[in-house]
Amino acid sequence: MGPRTSPVRILVVDDDPGDVLMIEEALEDSDVEKVIDVVNDGQEAMEFLRREGRHASARRPDVILLDLNMPRMDGRQVLGAVKQDEDLRTIPIVVLTTSNADTDIVGSYVLQANAYVTKPIDLDDFNDVVRRIDEFFGRVVVLPKHA
Repeated sequence: MGPRTSPVRILVVDDDPGDVLMIEEALEDSDVEKVIDVVNDGQEAMEFLRREGRHASARRPDVILLDLNMPRMDGRQVLGAVKQDEDLRTIPIVVLTTSNADTDIVGSYVLQANAYVTKPIDLDDFNDVVRRIDEFFGRVVVLPKHA
């Protein structure tokens, strides 16, 4: 397996501006080449993924970091919609949320999440977790090719 020839495209779906900022800073702190897009709720995430409206020129992400609890359309609904969509279902989705409830964990895997990660409270731990996700998807796994 050789090095990636293009940046990893990451879509962050989270309605908490503080969490988004911490995620972006942790991702930018690594040497994995990447492009980060951010949307603030599930409805906007689906518009982005389907290239609708103001997201008509959006590029398909290689991986999605998805919060569960958001307004308009929550992460569970996004997860279900993406994994049922023939064109989108191969995009890996990491649920990155504050919930450690068994129902959320099991429910996310039932909806075919690729991973479930609880957001740590401690800033250093939070940064470490996001960097590990970045390293895993940026260097370790082989992501599906797309147009």
